Amino acid sequence: MRRSLLQVAVLATGFALMAAVPASAGTVLISADEAKLPPPKGAIAVATRGITRGPKIAYVGAADETKSPMRLQLKFESFGGAKIDTDSLKVTYIKSPSVDLTPRLKPFVKPDGIDMPDAELPAGDHVIRVDVKDSEGRTASTSFTLKVAP
Repeated sequence: MRRSLLQVAVLATGFALMAAVPASAGTVLISADEAKLPPPKGAIAVATRGITRGPKIAYVGAADETKSPMRLQLKFESFGGAKIDTDSLKVTYIKSPSVDLTPRLKPFVKPDGIDMPDAELPAGDHVIRVDVKDSEGRTASTSFTLKVAP
């Protein structure tokens, strides 16, 4: 009798621990501590130029709020026979101080973009800046906001 009570207690503890771990945990893109950092002071610099043959960066995603984990997808496009230089990629979380997200995204980078299927982010608005060059040395930069629902 004692043994079966012990077995039941062990099983109940195991189930309680399993329930405490989120089943949909993804790859952490932005931690809760990073999200608590203050916003930068002043304006955020954005590259604006006329017509260029440099690469394009496009965020592929909903403009509305989404739940975490989310799919983070960017598309790169190059022109005039140039190739995207993935080694030049820099992804920054705009906070004070800024947070370099590039190492976290490297496993998901391809010459035509980034595809991270399970990005974990805390709830809130997160401003991200992406910079990349092509094989001709031409640069591209874009910023976008990821809106994550609680």
